[in-house]
Amino acid sequence: MNDTNDNSRRLFLGKVIGAAAAASVPAAGISTAAAAEMDAEEKWLKGVTGKHRCFFDFPQHKRGAGLVHILNYISTYQNAYGADIADVGAVGTFYAVGPASSIPMGFDDAMWKKYKFGEYLELNDPQTGKPAVRNLFYKTLEGDEVPRVGPLGPFPAASISSLHGEMGTTFLMCNNAMMALSMHLSGLGFGETEAIYAELKEHILAEVHLVPAMVIAIEQAQGVGIAYNKQ
Repeated sequence: MNDTNDNSRRLFLGKVIGAAAAASVPAAGISTAAAAEMDAEEKWLKGVTGKHRCFFDFPQHKRGAGLVHILNYISTYQNAYGADIADVGAVGTFYAVGPASSIPMGFDDAMWKKYKFGEYLELNDPQTGKPAVRNLFYKTLEGDEVPRVGPLGPFPAASISSLHGEMGTTFLMCNNAMMALSMHLSGLGFGETEAIYAELKEHILAEVHLVPAMVIAIEQAQGVGIAYNKQ
């Protein structure tokens, strides 16, 4: 085994564990004022209404598979069961850290460009053929290949902007995961953890709620009877 890679892996895991500990102990250098603005009272739950409600838990981006499944859930209730769109509520999640993670899906184009999230997630922009510098999941453009699943083509309606704006889907981002991402990006040479965290927080998509921890959000959703769907 390559000692350098092994040491880097241990360092990264240590940073993630440190972020997890921040759930009870404020991380050094990260302002507690930011935490006060989080949705720690689960106000987001009020937006998940209707007779049919489901929490889609996808810590990995999987090229937008989670978004497609949310679209499938909502549209099937409408088309096959005759349900009104107001009777169907869905939740999507952005968290985890690393090339497979879904957390970059919750940030705007400026962060995708600055922190090279296209390279980070190993996703090329089909418009340019180069690593994406825009959030490929926010709005699907003509010719885009994501969101997609396997050999299927693009689903314009399976985008964050469409699912939220036209179908009322609620999206959540985990603050603990954002702290871990800030540490990871700092380790990759993008600057100090505190500054990265503050900037990322300012550039969360308007459609996204910042919650203290996804594990708590999952528990709260189940506590009020929202079905759980692991992606």
